[in-house]
Amino acid sequence: MALKSTPVLFGLLSRLSRRSFSTSKALSSKPVTVRDALNQALDEEMERDETVFLLGEEVAQYDGAYKVSRGLWKKYGDKRVIDTPITESGFAGIAVGAAFAGLKPVCEFMTFNFSMQAIDQVINSAAKTFYMSAGAVPVPIVFRGPNGAAAGVAAQHSQCFGAWYSHCPGLKVLMPYSSEDAKGLLKAAIRDPDPVVFLEDEILYGVPFPMSDEALSNDFVLPIGKAKIERPGQHITVVCAGKATDTALQAANELAGEGIECEVINLRSLRPLDFDSIAQSVAKTHHLITVEQGWPQSGIGAEICARVMESPAFFELDAPCWRVTGADVPMPYARSLEALALPRPADVVAAARAVLSNRITQGAQQ
Repeated sequence: MALKSTPVLFGLLSRLSRRSFSTSKALSSKPVTVRDALNQALDEEMERDETVFLLGEEVAQYDGAYKVSRGLWKKYGDKRVIDTPITESGFAGIAVGAAFAGLKPVCEFMTFNFSMQAIDQVINSAAKTFYMSAGAVPVPIVFRGPNGAAAGVAAQHSQCFGAWYSHCPGLKVLMPYSSEDAKGLLKAAIRDPDPVVFLEDEILYGVPFPMSDEALSNDFVLPIGKAKIERPGQHITVVCAGKATDTALQAANELAGEGIECEVINLRSLRPLDFDSIAQSVAKTHHLITVEQGWPQSGIGAEICARVMESPAFFELDAPCWRVTGADVPMPYARSLEALALPRPADVVAAARAVLSNRITQGAQQ
């Protein structure tokens, strides 16, 4: 009896081993939250380069409003982790001046909504000085902090500044999604000789993502201006960044059950924009959707659609592009309305179905 059962048992064990054991790098990966990945990046770059320092509200003794700077003050002291008064225009100006003098400041805004208090320093001083000095005065500075919708904090704390800052020449604008994005891009931003606006997402801070041994190493740096294909597909291209990447991936999972394979492109960098990756994907799928949490008018999706229209990629399209965006209203305070003001996976699914069936209607942003 045992002898007769052996081939069956061997076949069962073989199938189990194929299903239960992976030969990919995923086995060696470690879950790391976005918050901890950012903390790693700051720690590694401050240890690597003594000209790097951090300043902002509550970044030192309190370990940061979102605990991104946890432990850095104890390790590096008052001269390199500096608590500032509640005056964005003041400490952003000090940071820009320090960059003029050859230091590498990382300026934290408790939320990018408050960066409006320092818009003159960010745009007129940081973004334009290298050009206006004919290349004599580089400005190696990083402006970082949470961007976009939080949860239940209403209109003055819940807007996306991706389109705002990516509009301005002289700035590089990064928007990470995963922990790997957060660490690799922040390290690249700190090392970059130009001013970088680094737009994080408060909702993602506590979310763990797998990080490989390579990503956990001190040498891990991602290139600025290169998008990542989060999910390959052949039916429709979905371009997104930051938290909208999670929305797009959820929609792609649902659409896969219908036999629709989405190619999800995580931009990572809004300026410079990796348009080549978008064009190559559109040439393969012949359909395009953009997803963002920001408002529709003059948004990131509008820029991408315009570039497609103005390039040979237009001739690859079998249907018009479709933008899925936040609602064109200030963010409501009520949680139920807040959910309706942001793009949801169902909105992306509906857009994909409409584009693939070429049923585009007027006012199709959301």
